Amino acid sequence: MPPAVYVVSIDPQASTVWWANRITDLPFNFSQEHETPENLAILKDAGAEVHVIANQKGGVGKTTATLNLGAVAADVLSHSDRLMHVFIDTPGSLQDENLLLEALKYAKDVIVPMPPEGLAFDPTARTIEQVIQPTGLPFKVVINNWDPRDGTADLLDTEAYIDAQGWPRARTVIRRYKVHTRASVEGRVVTQYPKNRVAMEAREDFFRLALELGYGGGK
Repeated sequence: MPPAVYVVSIDPQASTVWWANRITDLPFNFSQEHETPENLAILKDAGAEVHVIANQKGGVGKTTATLNLGAVAADVLSHSDRLMHVFIDTPGSLQDENLLLEALKYAKDVIVPMPPEGLAFDPTARTIEQVIQPTGLPFKVVINNWDPRDGTADLLDTEAYIDAQGWPRARTVIRRYKVHTRASVEGRVVTQYPKNRVAMEAREDFFRLALELGYGGGK
């Protein structure tokens, strides 16, 4: 039975490749296409929904979000006999904007990860206002990498900023956990985390987000 999920990286830095190659039991098909972005058309022509993860600021957690949403969708849709979802990890730089624009040609929607820190505000705004909104694609900003130990001030400020711009915001917030940062080195995705309390809480965030966005579940 072919996997229901395909994950693609068009980021020339290829951090997704490095991570995916360390996973022994990859739950989805995967390819690196920054040199052949025209191949994205093949995936859309297969009838799959294409979801682009984008923010032109680096270090906001695009790769983590891409692989883990792909893993969760693959877990929920393990019974499927056809390709249903494609998740595309995109470059975190202005220099590779042409690759992001190519991916957006095939997208059904866009996920914009944004950490709760002031330095992320302007780059996120540029990505949304100058690149995503002109396409007319639906998008949602996902607050990512929030550490509850820091209190809620930064989280609330970020929520207020997003809402003031009139951008749609996911209700689910992805919290920062050490297990997420170790996952790339250990060769895991979120569905393969150890069965302990902290790991299960970290895993729950991505399942909630996938359910909210309708990737394998209802909206």
